[in-house]
Amino acid sequence: MSITAIIAEDDQTNLELFAELLELKGIKILKKIFNGKEAVAAFESHRPDVVFLDVMMPDYDGLYALEEIRKIDPNSKIVMVTADTSEETESIFEKLTPSAIIHKPYDLYSILHILEIKLDLKVLND
Repeated sequence: MSITAIIAEDDQTNLELFAELLELKGIKILKKIFNGKEAVAAFESHRPDVVFLDVMMPDYDGLYALEEIRKIDPNSKIVMVTADTSEETESIFEKLTPSAIIHKPYDLYSILHILEIKLDLKVLND
């Protein structure tokens, strides 16, 4: 059975690239969305194995989504995707405890490592 995922990313090109990388490894993308509020709604209705959240998005950001999804399911697997390495963001991560963090620019190897090692999700092999 393949892993299911939701991706929230406000940049269309980055969203499509990230989804394509995951789909290459048999991960089923249930929803591709553009802000944190949509991510929370999608999580509630789809209950994916993992949620990938861009930190910086307009209106409702990934931090909002992380906090709200944790209220719905404290054990949800949430991966933050960000280029932000500021101390402020790191301290917010410590408080909100995402399952993992991927720093941009990312590569397929780092994504797979997080899924399999940190989140204990089995990725299908070619």
